[in-house]
Amino acid sequence: MRLLAENGIETYESCEGGEEHAFHQPTIRFYGGMHDGMRALGLAIECGLPVGALHRVWDVINGEPVGPNWELVFWRKTDG
Repeated sequence: MRLLAENGIETYESCEGGEEHAFHQPTIRFYGGMHDGMRALGLAIECGLPVGALHRVWDVINGEPVGPNWELVFWRKTDG
């Protein structure tokens, strides 16, 4: 997502959501420390994006937890 990248937040995965997609709802995953999640959430809300949730996530790769990283979930698609 351009908004996050322009503000120094490194995204690594995004999906528009829907049937046969990786996520049911539009989702952006990004790297960052504790404060980066709140910063991304603030940017999204300030820009009027339809944020539905902010999650801290750990993926399990080859049986090992990796993370934590962040996930912003939107309740509808956006153009941003």
